[in-house]
Amino acid sequence: MAKTSSIEKNNRRRALVARDAKKRAALKDVVMNQSLPIEERFAATVKLASLPRNGAKVRIKNRCEVTGRPRAFYRKLGMSRVALRELGNKGLVPGLVKSSW
Repeated sequence: MAKTSSIEKNNRRRALVARDAKKRAALKDVVMNQSLPIEERFAATVKLASLPRNGAKVRIKNRCEVTGRPRAFYRKLGMSRVALRELGNKGLVPGLVKSSW
């Protein structure tokens, strides 16, 4: 099980990203628009830099929904390989068959 503080920090980041997504996208559009004057684009860059860093989507870490483990994450299932194997051995994942030889 991952530290609760790490899981909560990631949840706060997700909330911040959701809150600032439209504002960040609008500022990025202004910055990337080559037809606008350089002063306006620079002002948008400064505003973008003043937004909190944790509001950027790249700061979010995929974590297992069951254990909070940050590594070996399956996007399709939303859990780590360790949790998937444990639930599969208990027969709680439909369609998953335990392999043995």
